[in-house]
Amino acid sequence: MIYIYLVLINIIAFWLMHHDKEAAKAGKWRTPERRLWLVAIIGGACGIWAGMAQFRHKTKHPSFQIGVPLLVLADFFIVARYFI
Repeated sequence: MIYIYLVLINIIAFWLMHHDKEAAKAGKWRTPERRLWLVAIIGGACGIWAGMAQFRHKTKHPSFQIGVPLLVLADFFIVARYFI
């Protein structure tokens, strides 16, 4: 069950990064950073990080440069602890 959740939340996170990048280019409504962080914190950090790399989005923000990789590590350790 946890696998399904993690896959879905990371797909959503990746899509949010894509959507926000496209909105930024078009000058339209943006996804609030607070929402991106919330999705990352609840398990979508890998999707956010992949979206940062794929779409070159939020890559110059120090909070994202440092915080997202740390959340990826935290997610890894939490999941590893869950399965050990």
